[in-house]
Amino acid sequence: MNNWFAPLQWLVFLALWRMSYETANGNKLANSEKSFLIEKTSLWEAGNPREKEWTEKAIKKYADAQEKKWQHWNEAMFERSD
Repeated sequence: MNNWFAPLQWLVFLALWRMSYETANGNKLANSEKSFLIEKTSLWEAGNPREKEWTEKAIKKYADAQEKKWQHWNEAMFERSD
């Protein structure tokens, strides 16, 4: 009476057991040097101000380029061909 899903059931059981252990001992693990579950600082806070400025500039240039691309597409698609 071997069930083909028995190994899968054990795997799910062990995964849930491990997650409950991690959840129960979250405070002890939070004091460790590196947490793989949650980043404590966002990327915007961790980077230097010049990097943030460059990123914002790159985003603005990308948005402008996309706007031009769509404008040209609209002109090409909806332009009247007489």
